[in-house]
Amino acid sequence: QVQLVESGGGLVQPGGSLRLSCAASGSIFSGNAMAWYRQAPGKERELVAKFFSSSYTNYADSVKGRFTISRDNAKKTVYLQLNSLKSEDTAVYYCNTAYASISDYWGQGTQVTVSS
Repeated sequence: QVQLVESGGGLVQPGGSLRLSCAASGSIFSGNAMAWYRQAPGKERELVAKFFSSSYTNYADSVKGRFTISRDNAKKTVYLQLNSLKSEDTAVYYCNTAYASISDYWGQGTQVTVSS
C-alpha cells in the first residue's frame, strides 16, 4: 500500500529555515525520481524540486539557491531543506514521484507559513 507522510512544516519568520521530511512506504519510492511540490491558497499545485540522483537535481527558479532536496534510500525518505524563506513560500508542501499528476495518490502535506 502506497503511503506518503510529510512532516516538518511550521511557522517561521522571513529569512528562517525549515527541514521537511517525507516518509514513503509501498512501491512508490524504489526506482522513482522523487519531488517536492507546493500549493498556496487559491493557486495550483506547483513543482518545487526534483531528485534524480545526488548529482542531478532540478529546482523551480523561485527557489534556486535557497532550497535543497535530498534523499535517503535506506529510510525511504525525501527531504527538503528550506533556507532564506520568504512570505511567498507559504504553502502546503507535498512530496511525490517526479512525474505525479493531480489525479495520483497524494499525502496530507505539511503546512509552511512564513510570517513575521
